Amino acid sequence: MDTDSDLVRGRACYATEAWLDAFEGLSAADAAAPLGACDLELLARSAYMLGLDDAYVTGLERAHALWLDAGEVPRAVRCAVWIGHSMLFRGHGARASGWFSLGERLLKADGRDCVERGYLLIPVWLGQMGGGDWRSGLATAAEGTEIGERFHDADLMWLARHEQGRALVNLGRVHEGLRLVDETLVVVESGALSPIIRGIVYCNTIAFCRDLFDLSHEREWTEALTQWCEGRPQMVAHNGLCLVHRAEVLQYGGAWPEALDAARRACERFAQGVLNQIARGQAFYRQGEIHRLQGRPAEAEIAYREAGRSGFEPQPGFALLRLAEGHEEAAAATIRRAVSEHTREPERAVLLPAYVEIMLAGAHPDVDGAAGAAHQLRAIAEHRGSDVLLATAAYSRACVAWAKGDAGAALTAGRQAWHAWLELGAPYEAARARVLVALACRSLGDEDTSALELQAAREVFAGLGAGPDVAHVDSLARGGPAPDTHGLSARELEVLREVAGGASNRQIAAVLVISEHTVARHLQNIFGKLGVSSRTAASTFAWEHGLVRGAGQE
Repeated sequence: MDTDSDLVRGRACYATEAWLDAFEGLSAADAAAPLGACDLELLARSAYMLGLDDAYVTGLERAHALWLDAGEVPRAVRCAVWIGHSMLFRGHGARASGWFSLGERLLKADGRDCVERGYLLIPVWLGQMGGGDWRSGLATAAEGTEIGERFHDADLMWLARHEQGRALVNLGRVHEGLRLVDETLVVVESGALSPIIRGIVYCNTIAFCRDLFDLSHEREWTEALTQWCEGRPQMVAHNGLCLVHRAEVLQYGGAWPEALDAARRACERFAQGVLNQIARGQAFYRQGEIHRLQGRPAEAEIAYREAGRSGFEPQPGFALLRLAEGHEEAAAATIRRAVSEHTREPERAVLLPAYVEIMLAGAHPDVDGAAGAAHQLRAIAEHRGSDVLLATAAYSRACVAWAKGDAGAALTAGRQAWHAWLELGAPYEAARARVLVALACRSLGDEDTSALELQAAREVFAGLGAGPDVAHVDSLARGGPAPDTHGLSARELEVLREVAGGASNRQIAAVLVISEHTVARHLQNIFGKLGVSSRTAASTFAWEHGLVRGAGQE
């Protein structure tokens, strides 16, 4: 095939977004006779969509030089911006800064008013927002939007508007910011943006929604990205990250086999040359989570370790795996370290629910530590206004209330969590909340409702393949002790609290309006369940295990 045919084929394939064919055709044409600047840009963009980062940068560098030779400074600067952008996200900060600085110097010397001045604002707003200066970032992105509008450049205009939305949300103007994000989705789906900008906006917005714990927006954007990727089977650049996000959304929705498959395929995509090891780590972490929940500890540990090797810390999943294996001290040490190390709200919100769970486990639960973590989680949830975090915080409060022996508070918070997770379409999390509801009902003497709730939760767990949870529910259904109250009934807890407060049998009978004989019988049951032989020993046990707080206390 001659050079002209290869070139025509390459251009045509690029136009139809068949990027592998475009890359092959343009590369063949370039090997026969060096391409011009415009075609080199097509070759570079094709390489980008295939995840061939080095080829992408090389093509842009050659195009940059040709544009300069032709006196087309703005076009050369556009290449410099995207070379710097690639370097920045590959961790080559000095090279990125150099290319951005070169672009600024060239435009200053050229003196023309052009849209490339707006593109040079991209690293500026990225630096401002990355450093937490959302007000300056908002102003810079607004300036970029104005330049894009003036030059009728849809890519710059909507990339900047999308960043304005992110800044607005982080400034507390959540509704205003999300409306701008929603508007961007409509434009992205219309096909008005170039493929590279479209992919950047998709991926950045999904990551942004994850930081917001906005599951509904994350689902919609992930579905839109998935449809776009599925229509372009030759694309690699955004397929891997798309699959990572899709795996998380599928897991929340209860489609665990599909989620596991998506996470595995993401790892395969990254192995084809996408230089994003953190995203690869996220894919392995998602596999580890599903293996852990389905009771495959060996597979889970392998996946978590692979995530760690890729630079993604596998927490809190690894700590929860250690807890499930009975290594309570190791789990506690790990989650304490992780929580103390991370100070940003999104990171802490991921870790705090596991902190609560781990602190309440074992023979010597740290109820006060768990309560403090639950309080922090609630504050974060209310500050961010996330339905996911509010549901998570309600579940953590229910766990703490149950550990304190306050069945009424556990029931209230547990039902809040259950209904919230149902609204969010998260069956596993909803079923876990129902188990707490069942335990609280049992403690309050409502055995029928408890049995119904446990059966409903078991059916969900069984359908998901959540073996450890099925086994736990079966143990509870057989009348196994509720570990957080050490097997004591609600009335026995009331008697124990009075004993720990120094009350005599007569005083307890008067307070609880029962006979002294009944008090004595409850005490014998308490001694047997706690493995103690005296009122003093029972009182000590109650104080050490957080069983002496009255109902309704936080």
